[in-house]
Amino acid sequence: MNSFQEAVTQRRSIYKLGRNIPVLQSQIMATIERMVKDVPSPFNMQSSRVIVTMLDHHENVWDITKSALKKIVPEDKFAATEEKINGFAAGYGTILFYEESDTIYEMQKKFPMYAENFPIWAAQSNGMLQFAIWTALEDLGLGVNIQHYNMLIDEDTKKIFDIPGSWDLVAQMVFGEKLEDPAPIEKLSTGERVKIFRKV
Repeated sequence: MNSFQEAVTQRRSIYKLGRNIPVLQSQIMATIERMVKDVPSPFNMQSSRVIVTMLDHHENVWDITKSALKKIVPEDKFAATEEKINGFAAGYGTILFYEESDTIYEMQKKFPMYAENFPIWAAQSNGMLQFAIWTALEDLGLGVNIQHYNMLIDEDTKKIFDIPGSWDLVAQMVFGEKLEDPAPIEKLSTGERVKIFRKV
């Protein structure tokens, strides 16, 4: 198995994270920047954006999330929610994934025949970027999980990180030192998911 396939196989959600990471910040940034540059997008529209937060800035993301959740989670159930959010905050960093809506709109105007498809294609491309960065961070020896508190924190994170209004938050990817191994999971056989037609 080559290194890419191995990294894909090893890529799992790790929720118990710390800050004693095995790589330099510069390695993390170089890896993320390379993935953002090289992951494909429809018509090369390059509408995906990322904000990388580490340490104190990363904690700000989860402080915002905790405050937002406190407004909507019943008080008697908030302790469990707070523990979960504190677990994310204990990591080293969070990558905020966005789609730049003005870029999508311009592509819709330029290619009206495909207008309704561009938001779908943009979401697919953003998903590829998330997967590529997740796998690359796994390859660096980091633990990663992905969250979706988008609607709750979009406006507040825009304010604190001075993010343009045309950037729409899609996902939050937490990373850090691996403090646990992933639990085994059951997967369907490839025969249930893959059909092959070939000339024998």
